Amino acid sequence: MKRQDDSENQSELQEGEDDEALFEHFRFTVDKGQEPVRIDKFLMGKIAAVSRNKIQHAADDEMILVNGKPVKSNYKVRPADVIVIMLPEPKMDFETLPENIPLDITYEDEDLIIVNKPAGLVVHPGAGNYTGTLVNGLLYHFQHLPSHPGNQFRPGLVHRIDKDTSGLLVVAKNDHALNFLAKQFSDHTVKRTYCALVWGDFKEDEGTITGHIGRSLKNRKVMDVFPEGDYGKEAITHYRVLERFMYVTLVECTLETGRTHQIRVHMQHIRHPLFNDATYGGDKIVKGTVYSKYKQFVENCFSLLPRQALHAKSIGFIHPVTKEEMYFDSQLPEDFGEVLKKWERFTGKSH
Repeated sequence: MKRQDDSENQSELQEGEDDEALFEHFRFTVDKGQEPVRIDKFLMGKIAAVSRNKIQHAADDEMILVNGKPVKSNYKVRPADVIVIMLPEPKMDFETLPENIPLDITYEDEDLIIVNKPAGLVVHPGAGNYTGTLVNGLLYHFQHLPSHPGNQFRPGLVHRIDKDTSGLLVVAKNDHALNFLAKQFSDHTVKRTYCALVWGDFKEDEGTITGHIGRSLKNRKVMDVFPEGDYGKEAITHYRVLERFMYVTLVECTLETGRTHQIRVHMQHIRHPLFNDATYGGDKIVKGTVYSKYKQFVENCFSLLPRQALHAKSIGFIHPVTKEEMYFDSQLPEDFGEVLKKWERFTGKSH
């Protein structure tokens, strides 16, 4: 289960714009004669070698469901309640093997690596993707990456971006770097910017989106915004308009927090879903004309960029050994750049 205390930061893999399914690990049906008792206390008696602190953090992360709905750790169980504990990793019993997968290395020293991940590459093994991941490639090129309990299938990783998002990832090469970098992600001091092409135009040139993000109560595979904060975790996204193309806008997003699908779900929440984001409604014409020529133009763009238009452009952090400020930037990938050129031509903005 997830842990937040600083001494165990290394086992907490920080979320970002990440695709993360949940998998059932435990299921209990409460006996008919059960007296009311807090669920954290109840589960301590059911699961071997688990602390109350771990259970409470799992509840905070909405991993504990009672009768299909997430509950807090002070929920009192009732007879016939069905309790399910979900975790981000499936129950796996396999070895992550090195694979000769080409890596685009932006920077490397004795302590860390900066990788520019292409869209379509899964970051780490999981259900349905046991091979062919970035981690498999890292293990081939770097044989001794650090790993900790709860992170054994993700050596070196301290954060993630999802399969269909391109961009920069920092990878630790030793235990000290892993812990030091993980602490910065946990404290939200890492500076990350993303470029996103979103549907619609903005009245303002910049803004901030707030609203707790948690798993949808209707579909646990996607995230949702809960403005009142009853569910989910606090999430803050700052955005700045880079270029306007009438019906779509190129924005730069800065994450103050790092929640699963944060930019994608926040942009959908303010009715600006990411261009061609199938999960959050951006894979259809949201803004524009009804003419068949325009429809064909958008479909051509979708074919050029068969994913959500999101790129992790830059990352900044303190080096774990030198304590210097490090900053890395990247170019937009070819598919993203080609779609921007098409919109430039469409709106007469070609340079």
